[in-house]
Amino acid sequence: MKAELLDDRGDAAASDDFFRSRPFLDAEGVSHSLTVGDMRLPVIVREIPDSGGGVDAISPYGYPGGTEQDGEPPDPDEVDWSATGLVSLFVRDRIGAGPCLAGGTERSMVQIHGPAHRSVRPRLAEQIRANERAGWTVEAVEGPECSDHQRAAFHALYIETMTRAEATPRYFYDRAYFDRVLAFPRSWLLLAHSPEANIGAGAIAALSDGLLHYYLGGTADDALGDSPFKNLVSAMMDLADELEVPLNLGGGVGRGDGLERFKRGFANAELPFTTHEVVCDRAAYERLSAGRDAGEFFPAYRARS
Repeated sequence: MKAELLDDRGDAAASDDFFRSRPFLDAEGVSHSLTVGDMRLPVIVREIPDSGGGVDAISPYGYPGGTEQDGEPPDPDEVDWSATGLVSLFVRDRIGAGPCLAGGTERSMVQIHGPAHRSVRPRLAEQIRANERAGWTVEAVEGPECSDHQRAAFHALYIETMTRAEATPRYFYDRAYFDRVLAFPRSWLLLAHSPEANIGAGAIAALSDGLLHYYLGGTADDALGDSPFKNLVSAMMDLADELEVPLNLGGGVGRGDGLERFKRGFANAELPFTTHEVVCDRAAYERLSAGRDAGEFFPAYRARS
């Protein structure tokens, strides 16, 4: 089976699901579709520094995977990658659906709220009720209907959150990124309003592959004491129940960390998140990775020395 790389901004892989939608692919800067048989993957093709013109590819953020396919998923070891010109390929697979490629690495377990049974830890439930008694409210606005003020407020609190977390530059999205993402018709911006009518927390949720996904969110510095993000999670659960789909809350930065434990407090199930690390050109990969102590980082030649 031969793989091909189409210079089409991911059009061959685009669909009505958020993580393969035109607004999301544009926001992420997807440049190509990778085809393997009848499967299509949206990817970002990147030049490899100091490689003499070599390139690799990575799927966009989140859980994009590839298009649905008939039969068993392709085995990367049995694919002829030569026509793509890629040194390596890193793929983030879909959640709750068949894999786009055989094998893969289970990276984490994402926390799921299923609509059949609501499960919130008693302490979290009481904190949510306390915020409601204090006057906190949550509104859910369809993405394309969000006002400029709502988008600006969300962007500001998101940047405050990433700054507190000392996130890598990749996660400091500009305002235009959120404008593109929220153009997706089945997206929502949820905002928590304080008793003084200030926006203290926000979250983006979107439908993809039969689930409502919590995508990105945060809390303003001056709202941390009340922790209104708990109320946002409860509102996302309400929205998922209304849509009659499970809610994917995601996982933590690392397995079992504080963020994962927090999300587990709202979940009644979990699903694996799988990635695929494919070496397309073994000789080039080994040459570029020589002398690097990359650990589990892939591709090794992009690990910090």
